[in-house]
Amino acid sequence: MLSIQRVAAISGFVFVLVSVLGFFTMGMGGMQMGGSSVMLLGFFPVNALHNLVHGLFGVWGLVAARSAKASLVYTLGSGAVYLLLGILGLFTDSLLGMVPIGGYDVVLHLVLAIALAGCGFWSMWFVPQRRPVSA
Repeated sequence: MLSIQRVAAISGFVFVLVSVLGFFTMGMGGMQMGGSSVMLLGFFPVNALHNLVHGLFGVWGLVAARSAKASLVYTLGSGAVYLLLGILGLFTDSLLGMVPIGGYDVVLHLVLAIALAGCGFWSMWFVPQRRPVSA
Protein backbone atom coordinates (compact mmCIF):
# COMPACT_ATOMS: atom_id res chain seq x y z
CA MET A 1 0.00 0.00 0.00
CA LEU A 2 1.42 3.37 -1.02
CA SER A 3 1.53 6.29 1.40
CA ILE A 4 -1.25 8.14 -0.48
CA GLN A 5 -3.45 5.07 -0.03
CA ARG A 6 -2.71 5.11 3.70
CA VAL A 7 -3.73 8.77 3.84
CA ALA A 8 -7.03 7.93 2.13
CA ALA A 9 -7.65 4.94 4.42
CA ILE A 10 -6.81 6.79 7.64
CA SER A 11 -8.78 9.92 6.76
CA GLY A 12 -11.68 7.75 5.59
CA PHE A 13 -11.68 5.87 8.88
CA VAL A 14 -11.53 9.13 10.86
CA PHE A 15 -14.43 10.62 8.87
CA VAL A 16 -16.57 7.52 9.50
CA LEU A 17 -15.65 7.68 13.20
CA VAL A 18 -16.56 11.38 13.37
CA SER A 19 -19.87 10.63 11.65
CA VAL A 20 -20.73 7.91 14.16
CA LEU A 21 -19.66 10.11 17.10
CA GLY A 22 -21.77 12.94 15.70
CA PHE A 23 -24.86 10.74 15.58
CA PHE A 24 -24.22 9.50 19.13
CA THR A 25 -23.72 13.08 20.34
CA MET A 26 -27.04 14.11 18.81
CA GLY A 27 -28.98 11.16 20.14
CA MET A 28 -32.00 9.88 18.29
CA GLY A 29 -34.11 12.88 19.29
CA GLY A 30 -31.97 15.46 17.50
CA MET A 31 -32.30 14.48 13.86
CA GLN A 32 -33.09 17.99 12.58
CA MET A 33 -31.49 19.05 9.32
CA GLY A 34 -31.35 22.81 9.89
CA GLY A 35 -29.41 24.77 12.47
CA SER A 36 -28.07 22.81 15.39
CA SER A 37 -27.17 23.52 18.97
CA VAL A 38 -25.58 20.07 19.38
CA MET A 39 -21.80 20.35 19.62
CA LEU A 40 -19.38 17.51 18.86
CA LEU A 41 -16.53 17.54 21.40
CA GLY A 42 -17.94 20.84 22.67
CA PHE A 43 -16.61 22.81 19.67
CA PHE A 44 -18.12 21.67 16.38
CA PRO A 45 -21.83 22.11 15.57
CA VAL A 46 -23.38 18.99 14.05
CA ASN A 47 -26.71 17.84 12.68
CA ALA A 48 -27.90 14.73 10.85
CA LEU A 49 -26.97 16.01 7.38
CA HIS A 50 -23.53 17.12 8.58
CA ASN A 51 -22.90 13.66 10.05
CA LEU A 52 -24.12 12.01 6.86
CA VAL A 53 -21.70 14.11 4.78
CA HIS A 54 -18.81 13.08 7.04
CA GLY A 55 -19.86 9.46 6.66
CA LEU A 56 -19.93 9.76 2.86
CA PHE A 57 -16.45 11.32 2.80
CA GLY A 58 -15.30 8.48 5.05
CA VAL A 59 -16.70 5.76 2.81
CA TRP A 60 -15.21 7.51 -0.23
CA GLY A 61 -11.79 7.52 1.46
CA LEU A 62 -12.00 3.85 2.45
CA VAL A 63 -13.04 2.79 -1.06
CA ALA A 64 -10.43 5.06 -2.69
CA ALA A 65 -7.68 3.52 -0.56
CA ARG A 66 -7.84 0.43 -2.76
CA SER A 67 -5.83 2.13 -5.53
CA ALA A 68 -3.21 4.85 -5.73
CA LYS A 69 -5.00 6.77 -8.49
CA ALA A 70 -8.34 6.75 -6.63
CA SER A 71 -6.54 7.84 -3.45
CA LEU A 72 -4.99 10.75 -5.31
CA VAL A 73 -8.39 11.80 -6.66
CA TYR A 74 -9.85 11.48 -3.14
CA THR A 75 -7.17 13.59 -1.44
CA LEU A 76 -7.24 16.33 -4.06
CA GLY A 77 -11.03 16.30 -4.43
CA SER A 78 -11.83 16.27 -0.73
CA GLY A 79 -9.11 18.85 -0.12
CA ALA A 80 -10.76 21.14 -2.67
CA VAL A 81 -14.21 20.62 -1.12
CA TYR A 82 -12.94 21.36 2.39
CA LEU A 83 -11.09 24.45 1.14
CA LEU A 84 -14.36 25.70 -0.36
CA LEU A 85 -16.23 24.93 2.89
CA GLY A 86 -13.56 26.73 4.92
CA ILE A 87 -13.77 29.82 2.75
CA LEU A 88 -17.59 29.78 2.75
CA GLY A 89 -17.54 29.40 6.53
CA LEU A 90 -15.80 32.77 6.78
CA PHE A 91 -18.94 34.40 5.37
CA THR A 92 -21.83 32.27 6.65
CA ASP A 93 -22.56 29.94 9.55
CA SER A 94 -24.44 27.37 7.49
CA LEU A 95 -24.44 25.93 4.01
CA LEU A 96 -27.85 26.68 2.47
CA GLY A 97 -29.28 26.82 5.98
CA MET A 98 -28.91 23.05 6.32
CA VAL A 99 -25.32 22.21 7.33
CA PRO A 100 -23.44 24.17 10.01
CA ILE A 101 -20.01 25.27 8.69
CA GLY A 102 -19.13 28.28 10.86
CA GLY A 103 -17.22 28.74 14.08
CA TYR A 104 -14.40 26.30 14.76
CA ASP A 105 -15.47 24.32 11.68
CA VAL A 106 -13.81 27.00 9.54
CA VAL A 107 -10.39 26.30 11.03
CA LEU A 108 -10.93 22.53 10.91
CA HIS A 109 -12.05 22.64 7.27
CA LEU A 110 -9.04 24.74 6.26
CA VAL A 111 -6.64 22.40 8.12
CA LEU A 112 -8.27 19.39 6.44
CA ALA A 113 -7.98 21.09 3.05
CA ILE A 114 -4.28 21.77 3.52
CA ALA A 115 -3.57 18.28 4.88
CA LEU A 116 -5.54 16.30 2.29
CA ALA A 117 -4.67 18.35 -0.78
CA GLY A 118 -1.10 18.72 0.48
CA CYS A 119 -0.72 14.94 0.68
CA GLY A 120 -2.19 14.61 -2.79
CA PHE A 121 0.14 17.18 -4.31
CA TRP A 122 3.12 15.76 -2.42
CA SER A 123 2.35 12.32 -3.81
CA MET A 124 1.96 13.71 -7.32
CA TRP A 125 5.14 15.79 -7.33
CA PHE A 126 7.65 14.08 -5.06
CA VAL A 127 6.81 10.40 -4.68
CA PRO A 128 8.19 8.24 -7.47
CA GLN A 129 5.40 6.36 -9.23
CA ARG A 130 5.60 2.59 -9.45
CA ARG A 131 5.81 1.31 -12.97
CA PRO A 132 4.85 -2.23 -13.94
CA VAL A 133 7.82 -4.50 -14.46
CA SER A 134 7.89 -5.96 -17.94
CA ALA A 135 9.21 -9.48 -18.37
